[in-house]
Amino acid sequence: MGVKGLQSFMDRFCPEACVTVDLREMARQHVAKSQQGCTTSANTTRPTLVVDGMACLRHWYSCKNWVCGGQWREYMDVLKSWVESFSLAGIRLVFFFDGVVGEQKRQEWVKRRRRVNGEISKIFRHMKAHGEQPGRELFCLPSGLATFTCFALRSLGQEVFCSVQEADYEIASYARLHGSMGILGQDSDFIIYDSAPYLSVAKLRIDSLTTVLYDRQRLCQTIGLAVTQLPVLACLLGNDVVSEERMQHIRNDAMATYRIHNPAPHSGAPQGHMVLAVAHLVNSLWGREAEETGLIPQSVNLSAPNRELLKRGICSYLLPGQEALQGGDISTLPSAPAFEKHVSPEILKACRKKHVAAEGFMAYSVVWEGVIECSNTLEDEEDPELLPQALVYKPCRQLIYGLLLLHGHDGSSVDLPAVKEWFVYPGNPLKEPDMVHPVPVCLPFDQPSLDLLWFGTGPEVSALRLTSFLSVFDCRDYLELYGAIEDSLLAALCLVTYIVLQVQTLSQEDVDAYLSQAVCLRRKSAQELQQIKLAFLSSRAVQLGSLYVRGLSHLLGANCASGCPLPAAALMPWHSFDGQLFHSKYLLAHSGTEKTVLLDGDSSCLSLFLLLREKVTETCRKRGRVLQSRPNAPEQSHKTTPGPRYRERHTGRPPGGGESWRDRGETTGGHGGGWRESREAWGGRSECENRERLWEGGGYGAGRMRGAPRFHPRPHSDSNFHDGRPQNTSRPPNQSRGGSYQSRGRYRLAPRWSQPPAPGT
Repeated sequence: MGVKGLQSFMDRFCPEACVTVDLREMARQHVAKSQQGCTTSANTTRPTLVVDGMACLRHWYSCKNWVCGGQWREYMDVLKSWVESFSLAGIRLVFFFDGVVGEQKRQEWVKRRRRVNGEISKIFRHMKAHGEQPGRELFCLPSGLATFTCFALRSLGQEVFCSVQEADYEIASYARLHGSMGILGQDSDFIIYDSAPYLSVAKLRIDSLTTVLYDRQRLCQTIGLAVTQLPVLACLLGNDVVSEERMQHIRNDAMATYRIHNPAPHSGAPQGHMVLAVAHLVNSLWGREAEETGLIPQSVNLSAPNRELLKRGICSYLLPGQEALQGGDISTLPSAPAFEKHVSPEILKACRKKHVAAEGFMAYSVVWEGVIECSNTLEDEEDPELLPQALVYKPCRQLIYGLLLLHGHDGSSVDLPAVKEWFVYPGNPLKEPDMVHPVPVCLPFDQPSLDLLWFGTGPEVSALRLTSFLSVFDCRDYLELYGAIEDSLLAALCLVTYIVLQVQTLSQEDVDAYLSQAVCLRRKSAQELQQIKLAFLSSRAVQLGSLYVRGLSHLLGANCASGCPLPAAALMPWHSFDGQLFHSKYLLAHSGTEKTVLLDGDSSCLSLFLLLREKVTETCRKRGRVLQSRPNAPEQSHKTTPGPRYRERHTGRPPGGGESWRDRGETTGGHGGGWRESREAWGGRSECENRERLWEGGGYGAGRMRGAPRFHPRPHSDSNFHDGRPQNTSRPPNQSRGGSYQSRGRYRLAPRWSQPPAPGT
């Protein structure tokens, strides 16, 4: 949000403070300035631009198609080109992303989410009426874009941070501490912080590397304030800490006084006068004494709560080393971890380290904050058939929470931890968080400690990690496929199976669409994917695409909680999903297209597809879930307004109707009387009949874990989880993992651990 109306005021009424700059020249001047007084070139630093990643997402995602779930390979190419433009200019980039939503900003977060919900409703109404994507005025970022962009930038060799406080504060602090050449973003709060120059990403021309610099010194000269008075101005105008409504009466008084001295020639003040009026008030009331002591003048008409809120808002702009200006250190510091008594100090440290370095997902939010949130998803609130993604993946999240928090818990409801979930989905008013309790993962052995999963070594621990990961999705049957197929396909198989088990209305055609696109994607370039033409859009397929991508983030969370048995790259959407490709496969599958055509006429892809399809069918059958064919044959043309036949077939409603998921009572992700209540849900025997036994403390001793599978998967995929001890990377014969991961492990039925372990493994 930034400061209400400030940036538009500068753009329209303060042109002298909006300076067009050449970033290459700015970088050269920055280096020259840093060299002054240096005797050797070793003391010079590369010019650094601190980038507000969240503000850049809408500018980075320039792909034409945005409703189908994301054009991830095309997006990767855009990011790569963008980064290279700065690298060639000798500019170092440091990216920051929001890692937490502060409670003081929760109401603003909720307000935005509700507004976006209204926009999403318009998107679906447009698609159902016209069978096509709406214009850019309704543009909505693909689900999970911020999460996966962090990993994408890291894969491009960039330095990426996730915040543990307000991201704007951390960006400004970093830029000030490291003497950065500027902050690239789109938030007027950066005008207020006394930090590096604020540069607009919205006005950035990447070809020439020129943009607009918002000069705070020139702004202050125009409105008659000192730089130190800008935080007061920001809070009275309204920002993320001090809502616009709380200071409305102050602004009204300021405007009334301003009009007396500056009468408008017509009724109503011209736009921009509000900023000038509030600036005049600040200059008249906040004198030198108030600046030095940090006091809010008593003459300001404020209640005690609003006075304290204003003080907190002003102090939120004070960076490290600036606290003395306000008479003390009152910057916001992270509170104690929410569930510190449920995990070890080593886990707490590792959680925070991986979160800050943008290497982990979900674990920090659960263990440290006790809160997890998920923004809007492209979901049709009028669709009576498909469950919202928040409910589909709730059982999965509960198991992830179980891995993170339940080791050593005695199984009683006393002191059972509960995670606060702020998830946006149809029917959720977001008045308060959902309190979600963790559930222990059903394993053929005692639940392992998180320390063992994250820091343990040896083949048995590696097997334990993979077993824990697969168990979160009830896919332990797929252990035999580890090493026989690519990791990205194994992950896709787990995700599709989980979705089928959770969403009872998913058809065989939907599964064929999911699996065929995952198999075919491996052989397509970003250019080929861009050339895919869609005759029309199905609103149901749009929601299924978003559902899949949200599932990838849950794969990430489960992988992190399990100790990373799979490389993070295998879980990235650019290796397993493309929105247009999925949509095309969905339309083909529901048209009754032959499988050979569905698999692009590639016999090897067809064989792999049939194997994966058989695995899904077999696993579902064991759990009492029978996949049924329910084709929704597409119309041939929908350039004109579709009739009832189109609406019935492509709005998510099965032929002949079908009751709503709300009517079925599916509001928690479970299914009454469904597969989860069957004894067959756990592979034919009740491995979790005595679930309380899994909650008993003690865990593992130094010896072999009881019931642990005897195989030798590859060594731990993320050395950052280990404690620094040398890791054995030897492999069984003929099991090389060289080259890019997606080109390894060509489809074969022999699992990776079928050979004897190499010496020392």
